[in-house]
Amino acid sequence: MRNVLLTGASGFVGAAVARQMVAQGRNVALLLRSSSDTRRIDDILDKVTVIRGDMANIGQARDEISAFAPQAVAHLAWQGVKGADRNSYEQADNVPASVALYRLAAELGCSRFVGLGSQAEYGPCPARSDEQVPTRPTTVYGAAKLSTFCLLDRMAAADGNSFAWLRLFSSYGPGDDPSWLIPYMTLRLLSGEKPSLTKGEQLWDYIYVDDAAAAVVSLIDSDATGAFNLGSGQAWPLHDLITKIRDLIDPALPLGFGDVPYRPDQVMHLEADITALSRATGWTPKMPLDDGLKNTVDWYRNWKQSQ
Repeated sequence: MRNVLLTGASGFVGAAVARQMVAQGRNVALLLRSSSDTRRIDDILDKVTVIRGDMANIGQARDEISAFAPQAVAHLAWQGVKGADRNSYEQADNVPASVALYRLAAELGCSRFVGLGSQAEYGPCPARSDEQVPTRPTTVYGAAKLSTFCLLDRMAAADGNSFAWLRLFSSYGPGDDPSWLIPYMTLRLLSGEKPSLTKGEQLWDYIYVDDAAAAVVSLIDSDATGAFNLGSGQAWPLHDLITKIRDLIDPALPLGFGDVPYRPDQVMHLEADITALSRATGWTPKMPLDDGLKNTVDWYRNWKQSQ
């Protein structure tokens, strides 16, 4: 598909999706609020169609979206992705906004819609998760994502449109928000600090941001429908992951493993079975963990030196 409307392009994964589609020579329109921080995509804005609009009032951008004539929509925008916002009542506002975007796209003749969900739709899982795991979200964020999936899935089926949904596990890479685990650990260790940590026995699946973006693009091009897990397909103990980051910075730096007890609701296992997505699209992750962590540490080292 050539004409793709992308929401959430100023975000971490969305920016990587925008970059990949521009590099492929696609006609891309980005729906951006006037207040969006576009630092991740400033250098490609002259290569895309920028449509100023707000998901909360998508109808105001109808004429510009209609003029662009999208053949597919990739919906990655979401308000309240940080941990502190996961149980905010405002999570519910994302649901009607997403429905309104789908309805507008359908009215304009766009028959392919891809949305970005979350592993939070499943809730805690004691083992590797495939798409058959029962969805039992324990946060308002997870419930809002799941509600959006259920509504769009049924609406698209009723309309005869093609709809797919990606449940993203944990992404990482250069330029991520500093509050997430990998950049947070990286910046603390670059400052020579000793982080206080749990024992680090948690098994978590981390996918490099460019691999996550490639999965989104591959699903846009596919006619596959339904929900698909998006991760690396492999989980690593956090102890090992954090130790790798430390060793890239200074192997002599101390790590406070065991200084912090596990929370009562501690998530101990996050691992995506990505078989369905790979079979449906041919996509597979490319970036080895060691190389991805090196790229990330190098980026944050340069960023910190530039501050």
